[in-house]
Amino acid sequence: MKIRPGIELANLTDVGCERTENEDSLCYAEPESDEDLLVRGRLIVIADGMGGQEGGQIASGIAVDTVREVFLNGPAGDPAAALESAYQSAHFAIQKYAREHPEFAGMGTTCTSAVLHGGHLTYGHVGDSRLYLLRDGTIGRLTRDQSYVQHMVEIGVISPEEAATHPSRNILTSALGAATTVEADFAEAPIRLESSDLLLFCTDGLHGLVSDEEMLAVATENPPREACVKLVDLAKSRGGPDNITIQIVRIEGAPVAYSEDAAGAGS
Repeated sequence: MKIRPGIELANLTDVGCERTENEDSLCYAEPESDEDLLVRGRLIVIADGMGGQEGGQIASGIAVDTVREVFLNGPAGDPAAALESAYQSAHFAIQKYAREHPEFAGMGTTCTSAVLHGGHLTYGHVGDSRLYLLRDGTIGRLTRDQSYVQHMVEIGVISPEEAATHPSRNILTSALGAATTVEADFAEAPIRLESSDLLLFCTDGLHGLVSDEEMLAVATENPPREACVKLVDLAKSRGGPDNITIQIVRIEGAPVAYSEDAAGAGS
């Protein structure tokens, strides 16, 4: 699809070394018209399904498709509200599908997404897929894993180092579609973006095998497309037991290019 100037985007999804099906889904979306882009911005999403191979594929696909649909066609002008509405819609859509297809009862998915709008980033998050911000030679994780081991780290039962190899590290405390309600996390306030910032989205098939420092080094030393390939190859070289999905976005030039101020200046 067409990607307007202002960002460089690359993404890659891989089945890994042990799975036969890919339960991950991803998308990038921006409105067709320049006018709509001004009020909606751009959308990036990744999702990691669970509930058996076909169930996981369906759940992550429903999540990505629903978030995209709400973003492109729902109320415009408020990215945070759009994401909150999109996540609730995705949660209910997955549950509805499971009710209509009982063989997929219990299916669900992680979902990490962001809207780039007016030079700022707004994100939504459920599960243990991650969004990182790479800036000035540093890497910071914007999302918090909604997982059993993350909770144990936070209450001091285990250390972060122990969490990395804990046998229960893949148990989620929240997922779209998997419970009566969903506890999604959203950015408390829009995050100002700077030229040359990198945004890295990944599922646990990557961050479970590749350290933050390794991601920082590869993503900053290579163009986004090459970085995606090298990071996926690195995870696969370490066994690749899970599906691996990554999206990297580089902010180019002045990120306010499609802000409301810019729109007003040209009218």
